[in-house]
Amino acid sequence: MTNQILIDAAHQEEVRVAVTKNNRLEEYDFEFDSRRPIRGNIYLAKVTRVEPSLQAAFVDYGGNRNGFLPFAEVHPDYYQIPVADKEAIFEKNTSELNIDETDEEINENLNDPSHVEDLGGDDLEEIETINKKRNKDLIKNYKIQEVIKKNQILLIQISKEERGNKGAAITTYTSIPGRYCVFMPNSTSGGGVSRRIKNPKERKKLKNTLDKLNVPEKMGLIIRTAGAKTTSTEIKRDYRYLSKTWDKIKENTLSSNAPSLIYEDGGVIQRSLRDLYSKEIDNVFIEGKETYKTAKNFMKLLMPSHAVKVKEWKEESPIFQKNNIEKQLSSIYADEVFLSSGGSLVLNQTEALVAIDVNSGSSTKYHNIEETALKTNLE
Repeated sequence: MTNQILIDAAHQEEVRVAVTKNNRLEEYDFEFDSRRPIRGNIYLAKVTRVEPSLQAAFVDYGGNRNGFLPFAEVHPDYYQIPVADKEAIFEKNTSELNIDETDEEINENLNDPSHVEDLGGDDLEEIETINKKRNKDLIKNYKIQEVIKKNQILLIQISKEERGNKGAAITTYTSIPGRYCVFMPNSTSGGGVSRRIKNPKERKKLKNTLDKLNVPEKMGLIIRTAGAKTTSTEIKRDYRYLSKTWDKIKENTLSSNAPSLIYEDGGVIQRSLRDLYSKEIDNVFIEGKETYKTAKNFMKLLMPSHAVKVKEWKEESPIFQKNNIEKQLSSIYADEVFLSSGGSLVLNQTEALVAIDVNSGSSTKYHNIEETALKTNLE
């Protein structure tokens, strides 16, 4: 069985990434050069309006529309209040918030002690959980118009892309994801080990690794699920890489004027290698010389021992055509999806919802209609 990441960067206008398992398409991502995503980017921005009725601020970060900053996403460091009050806020949050759970809490919900999930974007949902908890008391004690002022300069990060007529959602709580860790340089939570890692022995080992990293006070580090499958040396290397990235962000901030882009969260190439690559991947083939060089250099920083798997596609046939990806991509947009049992799914999209009709079709191997319906629905 062959697992591969195939990257089509033959044309600069569009980069496409496919993850295949035994020549079957498992994951797909793409990026247009003219419409690069901004989620995860960090900007130096200026407050243009504080809106008491929404308990939020509108911020100019240089985008098409002003960003929307809810009060809960404003770090206490930006509060225009006495320093002693800020320190009290930090101490309270630090004592109450930590994403890590005790081994006893983990064991209560443990269904499969040996189970460890693969790395995925869902790891970052824990950051959002922290965001919802951390400022609960602050919102009760203050109003945004009391602590944030027009023309105030903020370092912000995009948490949600612009949609329709709505501007991007932003936060002042910065998080920088790596391969094995998520670094939170202005966190009040302290960090910990991802709750998605259930195995108590793995959690204990990773906690020990985390303790030895000596993450500075007022900073946090979460070890992602991929950390359960690697060595402490690799985790330390990932943390050092993220720490250096933050140092560079600080340097860029000091030499910039608002609004300006400070840090770009990598394109589809970096995201794919960071979030989709695993030890089970046999090869990473890239069509496009410049993109190949970029990916090779990034992999050397991310996982030096795996850089040998990143290879340039040199065959005459286009990489997606040779590996039957184009045909599989065409089927993604079909209205009907056929199941191996003989049934099918018919999908219809409306403005309000997506309707999915499940048909048993030619499936006749079960004894009665109820069993046929159940098996088809499960499939």
